[in-house]
Parts: sequence; structure tokens; C-alpha cells
Amino acid sequence: MNILAVGIGGFVGAVLRYLIGLVPIKEATVFPIKTFIINIVGCIAIGIITVLASKNPNINPRWILFLKVGICGGFTTFSTFALETTDLMQNGHAGIAFLYAVMSVFVGVAVIFGTEMAGFKIG
Repeated sequence: MNILAVGIGGFVGAVLRYLIGLVPIKEATVFPIKTFIINIVGCIAIGIITVLASKNPNINPRWILFLKVGICGGFTTFSTFALETTDLMQNGHAGIAFLYAVMSVFVGVAVIFGTEMAGFKIG
């Protein structure tokens, strides 16, 4: 049942991301505003879900999986990245949080750049 909850939530999140991508926004710059908005909305959503879940232990854990891992994960993995980085900082691991944030961005971009340079054009 947990797998089903995550799968259905992932479907919902991915479809929402796709639909937002279809919104006709005339971008005056090359800044990827739609992706930025999706990532920030995902961060707001996962933050609200986390706070509500911590304040209400009666919420079914399957709903939390559906919302956090499923919908937010399907919508954007950036929200999970931001939540994990925040958790590390709040638990006294600021150095690890910084390393995780910098490495995630640097390695992620480097891998995409490397695959494109190797001839595996993405996007």
C-alpha cells in the first residue's frame, strides 16, 4: 500500500509539473522561471506538510508518504533536497549540510555537462 501511495502521488506531482510547464509565460530572460517557481512551490509544500505532520501524530503515515515522497517527489526533487539540507542544519550538521548542498549542485551540473560533452546531448 505504501508503494501505491507513493506511485499515485508521484503521478499527481509529475502531471502538475508538466501542466505548469505548459503555462504560457513570456520569459524576458533566459532565467528558467517556470522551473524556479516549481522548485520553490515544492519547497513550500514539503515544508508545510512536514510541519503539519510533526504537529499531528494522528495523521496516517501513508498520507505523508503520498504527499511528501509522492506528490512533492514527482513535482520536484529539489524540495526533498532542501528539506534534507535544512534537517542537517537543524540537527547540528551545518558542515555536512553545506557540503551536501554544494556537492549536489556542482556534481549534478558536472554530470550533465560531462554527458553532453561525451555526446549524450540531454534536453
